[in-house]
Amino acid sequence: MVYELHNESDPEITNIEMDSRKVEKGNLFICISGENFDGHNYVGDVVAKGATAIVAERMVDTTVPVILVSDSRHAMAILSDEFYDQPTHKLQLIGVTGTNGKTTVTHIMDTLFQNQEKRTGVIGTIEMRINNQKYPVANTTPEAPFLQKSFAKMVDEQVDSAFMEVSSHALEMGRVRGCDYDIAVFTNLSQDHLDYHETMEKYLHAKGLLFSQLGNTYDKKKQKLAILNADDSATTELKKMTAAQVMTYGIQNVSDIMAKDIKISGKGTEFKLKTLKGMYDVKMKLVGKFSVYNILASFSAGIAAGLDEHKMVETIEHLDGVPGRFEVIDEGQPFTVIVDYAHTPDSLENVLTTIGEFSEGDVQVIVGCGGNRDRTKRPIMAQIAVANSDYAIFTSDNPRTESPEQILADMESGVEDQSFTSITDRKQAIETAIRKAKANDIILIAGKGHETYQIIGDKTFDFDDREVARQAILQQNHR
Repeated sequence: MVYELHNESDPEITNIEMDSRKVEKGNLFICISGENFDGHNYVGDVVAKGATAIVAERMVDTTVPVILVSDSRHAMAILSDEFYDQPTHKLQLIGVTGTNGKTTVTHIMDTLFQNQEKRTGVIGTIEMRINNQKYPVANTTPEAPFLQKSFAKMVDEQVDSAFMEVSSHALEMGRVRGCDYDIAVFTNLSQDHLDYHETMEKYLHAKGLLFSQLGNTYDKKKQKLAILNADDSATTELKKMTAAQVMTYGIQNVSDIMAKDIKISGKGTEFKLKTLKGMYDVKMKLVGKFSVYNILASFSAGIAAGLDEHKMVETIEHLDGVPGRFEVIDEGQPFTVIVDYAHTPDSLENVLTTIGEFSEGDVQVIVGCGGNRDRTKRPIMAQIAVANSDYAIFTSDNPRTESPEQILADMESGVEDQSFTSITDRKQAIETAIRKAKANDIILIAGKGHETYQIIGDKTFDFDDREVARQAILQQNHR
């Protein structure tokens, strides 16, 4: 690491911290410049709390050692990896990136590996788990100090394999630098996060960093493998970005791991699974073609890691779903309520298409779009909702500091002169759909899935689609 040292001394470092509020005695504080805060402005505060050294991009006024670098985030990744003794070199690390499916794929892999007596760790959107012990996480992919500390804990607890969701933001911001991935999995690429990446080309490039960072050498003792979705056009570019060996999976295009003769019902999915070793008949409780893709991605990772194929097939047949992913809310009502995290055009269309394949009554969809996020997908989401349902309700998701009415207006602009209803209050929207439902109807509540909050303005409120739906159903049942 290239650096310039000022106020040289040799203090003991007890931890690495980038949040001035969390600094304790003996910490190395790294000054990060963000959109709303600049760590350089808090050096006096952290030194008063006991910080013994500072990493900064410009000189700051203090008596403790200051390490000047050109990029504090890059330095933070290097220092975190070194401080925690390069933990990802000591376990098998599998990263999963893509617009949709990351959480489900890591969940499936965790179950597949555990059922073959592997000790596992997971870092993702919902939580972090180490040998099934749960811990909270702030972001889909946390910052480097938290990541490396977590991997070190996994090593201490003798984890064999760790699975993590790797977001495009994290790759672009360098949060996963220093993570020694053995296997990288690509699920799919569709429109999302263009408020941050601006174009689909830049979004793809960010995803591609995971595969380019697998390295450029071939080590027999620790082989690197890229697992790519053969049915996604982005795979052509991702193949160019990686030097690692490639394994493909798919349904439509010829690939190493394939699903054929897919049959979908409301109770599950059946298909023939073709691998390089043979063919298996698979019956599972998970529903939909998107679920088949998630299984293929996970199964491919299992093969790459040396798991037994027959045992994986047995595990898949007993798999339950992931919270907030096509989760059925059943309180004895004569209609079906499904809560799903679908918050992109592609994921919403996938879920509605799946529902359309087994629905016997009308399909209602409740959907919104997040505030302070990509505005261009709002009319597209509305078009998909109206085109693939009998009754669409547009409502709030996490409006944040944007006007909920303006978000709805953006959605409505995509479906002028078509039938839909806009209800700003999400609770009221869910209750309206449930009151309207008849026997055999299906209601999809899309966008928030497992989330237990709603962000309105700068405040976070308790809100769980699943609980709101349950209460509305129970009230309906008691009438």
